Amino acid sequence: MVVSTTPVRRTAWVISVALAVAAVVQQVLIVAGFGGWLPGWQPWPYLLGAAVAFGVSGVGREAAGAELPVPRVVLLLRRLPVGVWVAGVFGLAAAVWAGLQDHEPHIGHEEAVYANKARSWLDGTPDAGWGTYRPVGLPALGYLALTVHNSVGSLRVVALCLTLFTLGVTYFVASRWTTPRRAVVVLLVLLSGIGFLRRVPEFLNDIGSTGLVLLAVFLVTRAQERPGSRALLALPLVVVPAFYLRYGTVANLLAVALAALVAYGPRAWAAQWRRLVGAGVLLLLGLVPHFLYAARATGSLLGVITWATSQANRSFFADGLLYYLLIFPYRLAGDLGALVMVAGLVALAAAVRRLAGRRARDEDRRCVFLGLSAVFAFVVLGCTSHGEARFVYLPVVLLTVLGVQAVAERCRGRSAPVLAGLAAMAALTVLGTAHVVAHGAMRGPSRLSESTVPVARSLATDRPCLLVSGYEPEMGWYSGCDAVTYAQYRERAVPPHVQVSLVLFDRGRLQPGPSALKALLDGRDVTTRVVPTDGPLGTARVLTLHP
Repeated sequence: MVVSTTPVRRTAWVISVALAVAAVVQQVLIVAGFGGWLPGWQPWPYLLGAAVAFGVSGVGREAAGAELPVPRVVLLLRRLPVGVWVAGVFGLAAAVWAGLQDHEPHIGHEEAVYANKARSWLDGTPDAGWGTYRPVGLPALGYLALTVHNSVGSLRVVALCLTLFTLGVTYFVASRWTTPRRAVVVLLVLLSGIGFLRRVPEFLNDIGSTGLVLLAVFLVTRAQERPGSRALLALPLVVVPAFYLRYGTVANLLAVALAALVAYGPRAWAAQWRRLVGAGVLLLLGLVPHFLYAARATGSLLGVITWATSQANRSFFADGLLYYLLIFPYRLAGDLGALVMVAGLVALAAAVRRLAGRRARDEDRRCVFLGLSAVFAFVVLGCTSHGEARFVYLPVVLLTVLGVQAVAERCRGRSAPVLAGLAAMAALTVLGTAHVVAHGAMRGPSRLSESTVPVARSLATDRPCLLVSGYEPEMGWYSGCDAVTYAQYRERAVPPHVQVSLVLFDRGRLQPGPSALKALLDGRDVTTRVVPTDGPLGTARVLTLHP
């Protein structure tokens, strides 16, 4: 390797090496259980600093194309079949999923919404927290799991299956867009990101729907790259399930459609108009049940979608986009994933430049399509909903694929040892991120359940019951009662045979003040009992209304 003799560049090279070593040591210490010294168990972004210093050193430019001897250990590892590495990543994901269950044993707010709906189909208990704007795909999967065993664990197994499905899809498409071994690196980098790993243990629909939309992206590339391909006719087979699993995939699909139009051009799609029409007809047929449901529930074929959009917790237009700009890329994928995603953006810019200069390579148009799909997804999602890392898994995956490919192409003769090092660092980071999630990100929700769960369980009864609380989904799950917020209770007519209990925590959310509570009680007799808890919400007062 060539190291510049310029003092500034030599110093930058030394700093980059020191920061890279610090990043490795930091992950080792976190895995060993010494992450408590970090604020909120949040690792310092040493690799980002190392990348900047490395760029200043100029080593990458001076050594570009130079071949390095491949270490013996890398040669030995390359003899293992790719399938072994894929199975290893799947096993790592399953082990992390299992290890994190003990750190968040109780079902959370969003999980409880879908869990309550699934259980209501199973045994008729109330679907506390459910709204018409919620998609039915995840509760359907939850229902199947609960028929096997009625427990939180069964629902969390669904989460594991959805995670493995999406990892499998990611490997499938990445191995065709890059190489099988580079696809394994993509899996490890994706799994190492805190934004992705944080939701692996939870009964949510974001990860599973990402896998389905990723298949749709692959089919679009297939339709353009294989003359005569009927891939477009297969699109409804993945788009329809993705829609029923998560309505928010509409924004992702819109971004993909816009990117396809820009990257491949209107003429390329006009040439396939028959297949486009056929795919559109099949898509509409698949959505007929939804349209009938929406018309009955809202009076409009698009009523459920517009209702779902209105539920976004936006403070102002495009506040989600601002959020993504603020957290991109480190808070989405950690410092290792951040570097790979930035490399993906650089690859996108280079491909656009080559296309504009008519020096395009065969894969440049696909690179532009994948990169624009990622960028447009951030924009569309950021303008239609509030920002959350779990909403943007698709662009994270796409930029990670482009980034790994870009690193391999940039290194050329050195790609084998570089990618091996990247994979090793990613595997170590997966373990470190798991500790960060367990002791940092999960601590808040787990502590919250120490307040809500004992109160909910104490209110379980065999008679019809309604709990009024700011924590209605989880209170409903652990009590078996129906549950609503105080705002919803004010507008609700409750049958006289239903036992109503108002739950007020010392430090609860969305609770009425003294005057509002007095108006809510309206002079009715109540039985008050106090339920002490060890959680952050403090002691609970339960006011049970007399008929």
